[in-house]
Amino acid sequence: MSTLPPPPPHADPAPLRSPASTFVEKAAVIAAPGTITFALLYYFGSLYNKAYYSALGVPVEDLELSIQGIVANSTNAVFLPLCALLAGGLILLLTVGWLGRRLSRPENAARRRSAITWLLTVGVVMMLLGLPVYFSNLVGLFPAGWPRRFLPALMVAAGSTLAVFGVHLRLSAGTGVRLRQASPSDRTWLGVGTLLLGLLTLSLFYDMALYVTGLGRGDAQLHAMGGYRGTPWVVVHAYVPLRHHARSIEFTDYGGESAPYRYEYRGFRLLAKSPTRFYLVSYDSRWLDRSVVVLPDDGVAWLEIRGA
Repeated sequence: MSTLPPPPPHADPAPLRSPASTFVEKAAVIAAPGTITFALLYYFGSLYNKAYYSALGVPVEDLELSIQGIVANSTNAVFLPLCALLAGGLILLLTVGWLGRRLSRPENAARRRSAITWLLTVGVVMMLLGLPVYFSNLVGLFPAGWPRRFLPALMVAAGSTLAVFGVHLRLSAGTGVRLRQASPSDRTWLGVGTLLLGLLTLSLFYDMALYVTGLGRGDAQLHAMGGYRGTPWVVVHAYVPLRHHARSIEFTDYGGESAPYRYEYRGFRLLAKSPTRFYLVSYDSRWLDRSVVVLPDDGVAWLEIRGA
């Protein structure tokens, strides 16, 4: 009696993907860039707040600012340079795409090699001129002031951008519409392009941090020169005399009938509030003679806050 051969083994069918897992994967793809963007906004907002309050004489560490407030302050600080970077990046990408299509023709092979050489040479020279400023005091090439602060990093960013375009032209040379096996030389050029992109990102990040810090200090100076407009007026009622050096503050002693808070001070503006302190400034003070009065929130005085 013959027996039938056993059936051939079958691989287990691939597990079906549930809609929930697919949704989670798509959400992760969206959430990762959002998390990075939120972290950058928080970082730049922290830089702005520190520069702003430090310029006015208030330690930002005492204020315990909320995360929402820090991120909200960063949007105004990074909006203009971010728009400029996006517009410049779009123009450069369109230019490089047009240049690459023109140079991809067989009759332009010599011009393509010349363009690659020039882009790499000029880019490396610009990076070599800007990078030493990061690590030394070699700033003779840049005049004092804002050029010395921003131009070195911008020069490195521009040089790395040109070099990246040169690497792009080198890697796309002779590909046409066919797929070809990547050679060791191509992998080397790809690694060089990756390092250049990293240098470009770091340079732009460094310049953005300098810009946000300078903007915070500049806004603080404008706020002080404008008489701290927008901050609320404060009337201080105290039961002991307050020692301060703020000018143009009106003082009134109401005597024993107003005990325990018999002393009144008018002319203050509330600059900031921490959980344990009030930071007050005279309405008449300006940038050069600014003086912050720190009043502990310990019951020695109570503040009557009025509209700005």
